[in-house]
Amino acid sequence: MKKSDLTDFTDKQKDILQSIKISRVFLPILIGIGVVLYLLWQQFDPEEFKKISWTAHTLFWILASLVFVVLRHLAYAYRIKTLSQDHFSWRKSIQLIFIWEFSSAVTPTSVGGSAVALFVMSQEKLSAAKTTAIVLYTVVLDTFFFVGTLPFLYLVFGNEMIRPGMDGLNGWGVTFLTAYIAMAIYGTFFFYGLFINPGQMKRIAVGITSIGFLRKWRRKAVELGNDFIIASKELKAQKRRFHLKAFLATVAAWTFKFTLINCLIIAIVNNSDFSFLNQFKLYSRLESMFVIMAFSPTPGGSGFAEFVFGGFLRDYVPKGIALVVASLWRIFTYYSYLIAGAIIIPAWINKIMRQRKKDAQHKKDAMEAALHQEKQIPEDSSQDK
Repeated sequence: MKKSDLTDFTDKQKDILQSIKISRVFLPILIGIGVVLYLLWQQFDPEEFKKISWTAHTLFWILASLVFVVLRHLAYAYRIKTLSQDHFSWRKSIQLIFIWEFSSAVTPTSVGGSAVALFVMSQEKLSAAKTTAIVLYTVVLDTFFFVGTLPFLYLVFGNEMIRPGMDGLNGWGVTFLTAYIAMAIYGTFFFYGLFINPGQMKRIAVGITSIGFLRKWRRKAVELGNDFIIASKELKAQKRRFHLKAFLATVAAWTFKFTLINCLIIAIVNNSDFSFLNQFKLYSRLESMFVIMAFSPTPGGSGFAEFVFGGFLRDYVPKGIALVVASLWRIFTYYSYLIAGAIIIPAWINKIMRQRKKDAQHKKDAMEAALHQEKQIPEDSSQDK
């Protein structure tokens, strides 16, 4: 991407385009490879690896996990298609999710790809109100999925939902609780700003950033407050069916995301317990693991996800082959998006550049035509006289 091609973009838009450069894939890949090599040296057990039966059973469940990868992507695509009120076609929705997932994969998990999503959808001729509403509402939907389901799962499985053999509130328990509370707070913050009182939320955000050391975020607080007001009007105008479809798509996407790991464990680990209660407990553990992963400082949780996987699931996956399952999981759901994004994003950016140049040329031609017409009016008037 040449700098001369970015002259029509604002500084903020330039920063966003720079954040999804293809060169950004190298850092998360290097972090991931580094952690995998370390774990390979520390934990890998060749004897346990030999016990894996590479049979039709293994192939079937690996393929099943791939089906869930596809279904998860389609669920997200359906959600964005619904939230845009069918402004995006199925094909465009699928493409946009690839770009969104890529942006999330190359930025810290705690930051995510929301800013990129705002920019991308704004380039697809979607109104500012709808664009803002989609991005902010997805934060609420995703957050409330966890905030709503985790207390129920804890009632069923207790501390076993967080880590195997955890009796009291140890370090991991405190980490989980802290992450959950933080998630609940900002989820409530977004919900209040979107559906209850966006004006008051703007005043609160601006008031907080009036404090000395927070003043550098004051401008962003004003922008966020304005976004809440715009998005709130858009969302409050929608019918219950709109919100129900968006919520069900969210539940489906996250359920498929975790269920695919169930399938990988069944595929790789011999004599896996197929009972519903056992698989459901595994699912609950995966939700807990993701809550902690959501605050990872590395791009897309690269390295961190592979590192914590074995400990969270040590009662389901032998330590010596945990890395095999973790690697397959990350290849299917993380590195695949890095590769797909590296293919899709350059073509998408080139298309946007061409469209901008075309629009600029049309605007220039229209202005020249208007000026030419203004010059012709006096001449025509003198001839009439």
